[in-house]
Amino acid sequence: MYRQLPKVYEPQKVETKWYDYWLEKGFFHAEVEKERKPFCIVIPPPNVTGKLHLGHALNNTLQDILTRYHRMKGDNALWLPGTDHAGIATQVRVEEELAKEGLSRHELGREEFLKRVWAWKEEYGGTIIRQLKRLGASCDWDRERFTMDEGCSRAVKEVFLRLYRKGLIYRGSYLVNWCPQCATTLSDIEVEHEESEGRLWHIRYPLASGDGYIQVATTRPETMLGDTAVAVHPGDDRYRGLVGKKAILPLMNREIPIVADPMVDREFGTGAVKITPAHDLNDFELGLRHNLPQVTVIGFDARMTVEAGKYTGLDRYEARKKVLADLAAEGLLAGEEVHHHALGTCYRCDTVVEPLISKQWFVRMKPLAEPAARVVREGKIRFVPERFAKVYLNWLENIRDWCISRQLWWGHRVPVWYCLDCGTEIAAAETPEICPDCGSNRMEQDPDVLDTWFSSALWPFSTLGWPENTPELEHFYPTSVLVTARDIIFFWVARMVFMGLEFMEEIPFADVLMHGLVLDKDGKKMSKSRPETIVDPQDVIDEYGADILRFTLATGTALGQDQRFQMERVEGVRNFANKIWNAARFLGMNLDDYDETKGEEDGFSLPDQYILSRLQRVTAETGEMIDRYDLGGAANLLYDFIWNEYCDWYIEMAKPQLKAGGAERRRTQQVLVKVFRQIMVLLHPYMPFITEEIWQVLPHEGESIMVVPWPEPDEKLLNPEAEEKMGLLMEVTRAIRNLRAESRVEPGRKVEAILLAGPGEKKVLEENRLYLEVLAGLGQLAILPEGSAKPEQAVTAVVSGVEVYLPLAGLVDLEKEKERLEKELAELEEEKERLGKKLSNTQFLAKAPEAVVAKEKQKLAAVAEKYGKVSDRLRALLRA
Repeated sequence: MYRQLPKVYEPQKVETKWYDYWLEKGFFHAEVEKERKPFCIVIPPPNVTGKLHLGHALNNTLQDILTRYHRMKGDNALWLPGTDHAGIATQVRVEEELAKEGLSRHELGREEFLKRVWAWKEEYGGTIIRQLKRLGASCDWDRERFTMDEGCSRAVKEVFLRLYRKGLIYRGSYLVNWCPQCATTLSDIEVEHEESEGRLWHIRYPLASGDGYIQVATTRPETMLGDTAVAVHPGDDRYRGLVGKKAILPLMNREIPIVADPMVDREFGTGAVKITPAHDLNDFELGLRHNLPQVTVIGFDARMTVEAGKYTGLDRYEARKKVLADLAAEGLLAGEEVHHHALGTCYRCDTVVEPLISKQWFVRMKPLAEPAARVVREGKIRFVPERFAKVYLNWLENIRDWCISRQLWWGHRVPVWYCLDCGTEIAAAETPEICPDCGSNRMEQDPDVLDTWFSSALWPFSTLGWPENTPELEHFYPTSVLVTARDIIFFWVARMVFMGLEFMEEIPFADVLMHGLVLDKDGKKMSKSRPETIVDPQDVIDEYGADILRFTLATGTALGQDQRFQMERVEGVRNFANKIWNAARFLGMNLDDYDETKGEEDGFSLPDQYILSRLQRVTAETGEMIDRYDLGGAANLLYDFIWNEYCDWYIEMAKPQLKAGGAERRRTQQVLVKVFRQIMVLLHPYMPFITEEIWQVLPHEGESIMVVPWPEPDEKLLNPEAEEKMGLLMEVTRAIRNLRAESRVEPGRKVEAILLAGPGEKKVLEENRLYLEVLAGLGQLAILPEGSAKPEQAVTAVVSGVEVYLPLAGLVDLEKEKERLEKELAELEEEKERLGKKLSNTQFLAKAPEAVVAKEKQKLAAVAEKYGKVSDRLRALLRA
């Protein structure tokens, strides 16, 4: 080793140094090289307003692992970064800043407001990019994009115009999800549905004939003011005689028809439902079928409109109270009951969404959804894990037209103008000079902007230069894999697929790797309402280093599963990093006389042969796991191999070999370096910083571990026989260590061991007795043929056909140990009896929660198991 490492690993110094070095050397940059196999990932663009959270950290760690791996494999690897303009989120942030100055966007005007947003974006929008760099993201920062940069904006206009001309974009009145707080429409998937406890009210609607009532049930009595019908199921015999007749709408004294429609659920409430086409999607569609009028009684400000009569101007919830009171006063409120239902709220601000009829822009989805479903059914796009393909296909099969307009100022403005003289609608990339119909030059652009996800849907090809046929687009499209969280499969994944097929006539990516969410330590979603549950990844990086956070997240990843984030696991990974660091320091202390050019070719010991063979298997398995996207499995495999096999076993066995000097020392140095250097390369995609720091002080060739070729397993070094023999040594060593621990022998004390073994095992043990003596802390070791006389006064174990004995004489003070065990047995007997009584108590079993009972049963089982072991130990001592 050329220089010794410091005693303590300081990630803050190391990580900044190496990241700057990689940037300076241009190792992240990819040019078009047609002779090389491309590997491309486009980053799911984080919001420009955003800060790194654990979900981002996991998502980008997984992308970086794949990119670094493929770069080392020799692929032309491009990880293309960028940020999203995040329409609502960014506008809200800037409006909050304006409010501090006592201003609103309307007072500023659109043009000045947009200048303020761009200025805010330039000043504060780079936070998440800086944090991604701290995480170690090896993105090609020379190619960083923004969803509203010039190229992406051009692509958005081009896509809009092409879809518009094909009749796939249209403007129409439709029931949309309206957020009164954000003052904009939301697409269906921007509405979050949470089960909540509400009320179901039963209301009597007098029949117009004057001979009775029809009773309906509703969760929203304030919307009844806009009812235009009552509906029943055509097969419901209870109401067969009422279909076609009229009812009087309470409080409004308006006649409305009673209609029959199969949409009605006969089991809900009374089987008769009020129909408000202007405020419920199902009612809206039923209203179209029955040609019912649409009466809007709640406005965009969530207050009652003039159509609501005397309730005009009331907030929707105030109106609910007043309507219920008035119904009760008139004797028309038949009752109420608790009712659980899914309430739709805005994904941004949690305000209850109001379904309202509005003039909006839509994408006609059926023609686009069918090809997007077909490519998944045919296996052209593969979901990992596969179960997410069903989720994707179910959504596409039940898709509604996509509302793409938003009542915001920040975003891609709808490229449509209206002639102020004749009303002609003109879609164009730039402002038209004159109206093609009447020749007027008085034009006004549509005030709305496009849904943020519209531009994000073009990301895989717009970032590579489309609509131009650039060399980058030709070389890197379709991209290789999309790495994304399961919660945006509809927001983003499906839309990228249908846009890619429509405009590139090719899938946007071959594979979709879906990862789970990062939950708190108790397995719950981290929430702003419970700030104690939130872990800031930046804090973890500052205290522990990026490698520790990356490896914690990677080892916690199972395909598509959520993971719990626990600081105990972070501490465990820090211990792992320290283990690696100390192993590197051990090598440094033993390589002063090492010459890489003078290697030994034969005479390798059993531990040498074993670790070299295991290295080949681990190398092969790591590559195979990464190739099939089992990144968590590969991380855990490396953890076990490095900690257990290399550090705990091989390094300990290497110590006596190093002391032996001569050729044996040289062989050991050679194996220590070869294996450790390759371990660093395998671990590099996961822990890039510590591996670079260590690799640079090991004998090496090249500028950086980043650009070292990924190792291939060497079949000549595979040695199943050495692995089997070493397995025997390990098992016998573990058995002796366990017997020592059970007998409470001090760690540094030498003990005697007697082994009885068959011919094959005896030969292996004899040839490697030095390792047994060192690793098991033996002062004396006798290896006898099986069938030899067994020591009478000894603790014993049997492993792999080998009988292991540790004579008790001198091992423990027999009398004191008997006393201790008898006391422990009495305590366990008492605890066993206590738990048994508790679990036979019928009152406890009836009242205690199931989880508490299960825990008590587990305690009893553990006590019983321990009781059995202590009893066996005491019997052995009594025999002695």
